[in-house]
Amino acid sequence: MNYSIRVIRADEWERTREIRLAALRDPVARIAFLDTHEDAAARPDSFWRERAEGASEGGTSVRQFVAEAADGSWVGTISVLVERPSDEVRFGEAAKVDQTHIVGVYVRPEARGTGVTEALFRAGVEWSWSLPEPAVRRVRLYVHEENARAAAFYRRFGFEATGDRVAVPGDDSAHELEYEIRRPVA
Repeated sequence: MNYSIRVIRADEWERTREIRLAALRDPVARIAFLDTHEDAAARPDSFWRERAEGASEGGTSVRQFVAEAADGSWVGTISVLVERPSDEVRFGEAAKVDQTHIVGVYVRPEARGTGVTEALFRAGVEWSWSLPEPAVRRVRLYVHEENARAAAFYRRFGFEATGDRVAVPGDDSAHELEYEIRRPVA
């Protein structure tokens, strides 16, 4: 793997926007993301600046990791949201324990199958376990019931289905399935 994994910097909002728009053009975007290319492309620069600043090293409730190639290009990304039981619900069920929530997973087609996805997930899960007290007890994510490729990767990585599911916003006939990985017992 000729990529390094790192947290985005606050001043990288344009690159953050570019990789998000690329993700939303992917053929499986309709089942992988709760956003559309059209909506994201219409957002003002201020939205992207705030998003990058909040997900950089200085932020406390979100981290966005990128896989960066030797030439400086970004070939993948993952975001991790901190969720506490007292927090407002962003998606799915309210947090019952201190946890993180993986969202926005995307790897460019040319980097798929190279270990980039695994490296991004390792970074996100390791960051989750490193958070100060109260300790994060689990990492969760949701996957669309039709996204078999993503679900297979999550299981290979160690995530297990919890049995919980939520309706896809705007389509009550489709569901997102919750997967989790529990903090290892010391």
